[in-house]
Amino acid sequence: MSSSQYINNFKRNVTDKYTIYNSLFAALPFSGIANVGALLPILLQACIDGYADGKNPMQIIDHFFQQHTNVKTEAEKVDRLFKFAQYIERQVVLFDAIEDAAFTTVNNIDGPGSLKALLNEAAFAGKTQALKNKLRKFKVRVVLTAHPTQFYPGSVLGIIHDMNEAISKNDFHTINLYIQQLGITPFFNKKQPTPYDEALNLMWYLENILYHSIGNIYNFIEREVFDNQFDGDNPFIELGFWPGGDRDGNPFVNAATTIKVAEALRSAIIVCYYRDVRKLTRRLTFTGVDVMIHHLEEQLYENVFRPKESKRITTQELLQQLVDMRALIITQHHSLYIQRLDSLIHKVKIFGTHFAALDIRQDSRIHTQVLAQINSELKAKDSTGILPDNYTALSAEEKINILASLKASLDPELFSDAITKDTLQSIYAMNTVQQANGEAGCQRYIISNCQNAVNVMEVYALFCLCGWVADSLTVDIVPLFETIDDLREAETIMEFLYTLPVYKQHLQLRQQNQTIMLGFSDGTKDGGYLQANWSIYTAKENLTAISRKYNIKAKFFDGRGGPPSRGGGKTNKFYASLGNKIENEEIQLTIQGQTITSNFGTIQSSQYNLEQLLSAGISNELFADTRMQLSQHERNLLEELGSISYQTYQSFKIHPLFLAYLQQFSPLNYYSKSNIASRPAKRGGSGGLRFEDLRAVPFVGSWSQLKQNVPGYFGVGTALQKMKEKGLWEDVKAMFRNVLFFRTLIDNSMMSMLKSSFALTQYIKDDAKYGAIWELIKKEFDLTATLVLELSDSTELMQDDRTGRASIQMRDKIVLPLLTIQQYALHQLHEKTVTPEMKEVYEKLITRSMFGIINAARNSA
Repeated sequence: MSSSQYINNFKRNVTDKYTIYNSLFAALPFSGIANVGALLPILLQACIDGYADGKNPMQIIDHFFQQHTNVKTEAEKVDRLFKFAQYIERQVVLFDAIEDAAFTTVNNIDGPGSLKALLNEAAFAGKTQALKNKLRKFKVRVVLTAHPTQFYPGSVLGIIHDMNEAISKNDFHTINLYIQQLGITPFFNKKQPTPYDEALNLMWYLENILYHSIGNIYNFIEREVFDNQFDGDNPFIELGFWPGGDRDGNPFVNAATTIKVAEALRSAIIVCYYRDVRKLTRRLTFTGVDVMIHHLEEQLYENVFRPKESKRITTQELLQQLVDMRALIITQHHSLYIQRLDSLIHKVKIFGTHFAALDIRQDSRIHTQVLAQINSELKAKDSTGILPDNYTALSAEEKINILASLKASLDPELFSDAITKDTLQSIYAMNTVQQANGEAGCQRYIISNCQNAVNVMEVYALFCLCGWVADSLTVDIVPLFETIDDLREAETIMEFLYTLPVYKQHLQLRQQNQTIMLGFSDGTKDGGYLQANWSIYTAKENLTAISRKYNIKAKFFDGRGGPPSRGGGKTNKFYASLGNKIENEEIQLTIQGQTITSNFGTIQSSQYNLEQLLSAGISNELFADTRMQLSQHERNLLEELGSISYQTYQSFKIHPLFLAYLQQFSPLNYYSKSNIASRPAKRGGSGGLRFEDLRAVPFVGSWSQLKQNVPGYFGVGTALQKMKEKGLWEDVKAMFRNVLFFRTLIDNSMMSMLKSSFALTQYIKDDAKYGAIWELIKKEFDLTATLVLELSDSTELMQDDRTGRASIQMRDKIVLPLLTIQQYALHQLHEKTVTPEMKEVYEKLITRSMFGIINAARNSA
């Protein structure tokens, strides 16, 4: 279909249906609903007209209440604003469900990037065998994180899922019932969730979506690519899991949580197998097979409902029983229903008994602190520590030699310091999980804020102090490089480790594989959009080269967030754009918050987006000879663009009112009050907010709520303008046409800009204190928008993605009153003298307004 047909489908199946079903809200039989439903369209129009006339949010809200209501007091006004917020939240849910239901009609499911298209392209190019060879080893690892950008509780996720099925069938009666259910279902967590709560919420996607979509992909590859003859052990797609294992800045995650989450993951996958086996018992009714399938059903039942009394079934035992059944069906029962049995076998090969692999993550500074604490407490007990007295004064190489020699089986209970005890317990917990769920269940320890080789060897030493034997350490130690400086030093750090005898021995045990994580979120926060992405690109090239030099296979794990400024956006195009100088045996990336909902909210969207990732990584190598690699001139252009944008962003970031501006006009200070995540919004303890302690999620999310999206474009316009002034504009335009990496950067930046709206905050330009900052941001936005349109020969942002553009505009329109309410509440708090009671009410209103805005944006943080 043409793009015009897809946009017509969007109008018919999304926009028009939303208009129809949205009217049902006004008819809900609940107190006050009808009045809110009647007034909200008037408020929306007042916002549209008001901003067009240059009015500010306060004027719009005040005028609306004066003209259209009988509200007399501020308390009554705020009560009505809360009702509007709750109503809009449910409108967003309805739009999500409608858009999910229309996914296959507004997206080209079998088009470019699909496995079907990849198979056809390979056949046309005579590369079917090359495709098979690549698929024997290439895989995608999707790691679900619990970062606080997801505002839907599990009950609402279930309604969205069920509603989109009803919408697909145009079942008006059932849709009406779900809308009534939405009307009285709470959206707000009254208390902060625990890490275990977060894990259970994400497991909904594992059980209901990813279990099926990943299984479907395996089935397609096995059937269509390998003609039902695939004999390899590659799962094609793997799942990772951070809730319960990510300790970085989260004091509520401990070893007990890790073990509890691992148990829940095992239980969840056994439940999935049990359901499938129960369905198979209705079909595999043949002599001999019936006894085998019923025996397996009983085993799985015991593992699910009596886990403590029953013998734990292992992946190997489960597979063996299924393979034995398969052999019997083939030899004696005409291979009847063999494909259904094969589908379950494939799932067991993919998910094992662990479902998703738990990663453990902690900040390098904690490891340094823990080793010092261990040394201090041991010395206090018997005068014998693990480190020499002059340890802190030693050189890096001397420290590493000492760390490499440490061996013990320390008892965590001997230590009084809480973080020391938990760090040791978490390392023991990894062994416990491996014993229960298999080695794949928990085999990676990630070091965030990794700045040198000592940081890596500190973790190695901690494992050796917890009873792990160096020559059988079944754990990958994964350094995470985040800041621009760390990315620059990564190559040197890894080369030192590759030549270190003890670490070389460790890598031999890990089949010469080294996973290296790169942080897009903190990279952008530190160095700006263009520089962060280019720094990560070049870091991958350098790390690939140094790894190949020492016969190490580098595997890059990208720490990506939802929006373009955190490595999100059109992620598959980034992977398709990587040249042959970057190792390409795996794609590993984090998926979080709203991105999980938007990209993996249904089986269809999940399968589509996973196929896009698989196809991107495979086609990048398979068809490399037909795709342009970066020339030296293009590298020089990207280097200069990155450098100029970095300097521009840095000059803005060091402005004395940079953080104060964000705190004054955005809900930055209210992320911790939203009860959507267990992790605090900033690193460190109490005290004032410092930029270096601010986490990327609230930082980027706050700019999004302010509708200014600074991290997604700031510095891009200035960099492009400088190139134009140097007479290099035609070169940059040629690079946009020919280099997919650069084109994807610009396309994603356009997405950030399309989601911006300065009309909401134009009143700030008259503020004596902050007006100059608003003008500075607006000037860079206007410059960037003008130049990217010229660069791409476009007349509007996201011109080549008309359905994506329509979706963003529709969502922005739905939440426009909510954005206005948020700005109104912030203004009342900062500019008015309010009673303590009203102060608390306004703060709750700000927090509540965040929900619908975040959910509507889908990838705002």
